Amino acid sequence: MSTPSHSMLKADLLLLVVTVLAAISWMFSKEALNGFPPLLFIGVRFLFAGLLLAGPGWKSLQRLTPQQWKASSAVGILFGIAMSTWIMGLFSATNLGEGSFITSLAVVLVPLVSWIFFRDRISRANWIALPLAFAGLALLSLQHGFRPELSQVLFFIAALLLSLTFILNGRAASHVPALALSSIQLSIVGIVALVLSAGFEDWPSVWTGDMWWWLFLSVTVGTAARFFIQTYAQSMTSPSHAAVIMIVEPVWTSLFAAMWFGERMEASQLAGCGLIFLALIVNRWKAVRLWLKRA
Repeated sequence: MSTPSHSMLKADLLLLVVTVLAAISWMFSKEALNGFPPLLFIGVRFLFAGLLLAGPGWKSLQRLTPQQWKASSAVGILFGIAMSTWIMGLFSATNLGEGSFITSLAVVLVPLVSWIFFRDRISRANWIALPLAFAGLALLSLQHGFRPELSQVLFFIAALLLSLTFILNGRAASHVPALALSSIQLSIVGIVALVLSAGFEDWPSVWTGDMWWWLFLSVTVGTAARFFIQTYAQSMTSPSHAAVIMIVEPVWTSLFAAMWFGERMEASQLAGCGLIFLALIVNRWKAVRLWLKRA
């Protein structure tokens, strides 16, 4: 029988694996975009991943009520718009590490968005994190005057949409099984992106071996396996504990981008990413302190 400490250590290691999978999926996606139109790629990727998760989650899906299907699908539509915006940012991005830090602002923006839409209280840590995050964003986008790149704007819009998705997803997850919820949402993301792609993109007439390979890795490793492991690991630990470990995802992404694509950042970009990372830590300071006490 597993002891609580053993289960916690197992959860920590699995969540660390999740952050690596999330980071490396940026590389897979960028490689795939050499052949795929962006919306077509994200649509096929998420639809296939959602269908893969529908297998182990089939019994849960059969037991869902119409209200649960409606709530799950509504969050999935918003998630689909967010991911469609994100992939367009990735398509035009010149620095993946920078993009990952901007996207991670979604975590810092959650309390602000929650206050705007639902009048939830904002903690002192949140108020401190917000100016740090925006200062970091300014350093990233104001290197040569106020001329933010298209990818930076799209990543920030995606972060805003993802923050609202996180809030609504938390509400839906309270009464929908996690695996069923993930399967529905990923599938809906795929459908939303494919509809947008059909309206705005020209689809390739030939799919090369490289396109299939990067799509396969993105579907299996970067999406289905990542979400499945994350759901399993979170069942063994508290949300606050999991949140601390998930902070390191943009750091992994920057390291992989440097090794994979030879990306480098200027001093102002490093400072901007550093401030955003600091904002992530401050935003989750209570959870960080609990994690340090348990470590």
